[in-house]
Amino acid sequence: MRQLGPLEAVVMARVWATDRPVLVREVLEQIQRERNIAYTTVMTVMDNLHRKGVLSREQEGRAYRYRAVRSREEHTAELMGEVLATSGDRAATLMHFVQQIDDGELETLRKAGGGQLSEDGGGGHHPSPSTRSAHGRRREATFGDQQ
Repeated sequence: MRQLGPLEAVVMARVWATDRPVLVREVLEQIQRERNIAYTTVMTVMDNLHRKGVLSREQEGRAYRYRAVRSREEHTAELMGEVLATSGDRAATLMHFVQQIDDGELETLRKAGGGQLSEDGGGGHHPSPSTRSAHGRRREATFGDQQ
């Protein structure tokens, strides 16, 4: 999966926001509130997203109703995983990521990891780099026994 193009992202934002199967015309009307765009352009983008596996569709009369295959969060997580896979050093990349997030997001990661992510480096057996929070506070980040 690759990152969405600019118009694909606009279309997907409308599909995700609707959270139900939508017709091309519904997406078109929402986009036209902000910019002038042709029906055939939106239809082509949605058809392309269907062929790429981002949207599913069911025929309804002569039209199709489209639905996102994954939630926005699932889509974003998959993209993040692909970006991480391109890194030469996954652990270092993760540590740089942790350095950029704020304390609330770090706490969310700790909870999701079952408390394995600690600020003092004591949550795992591998040494980890120091990071600074978004507020400049030094913190040690470890991810359990994962590298």
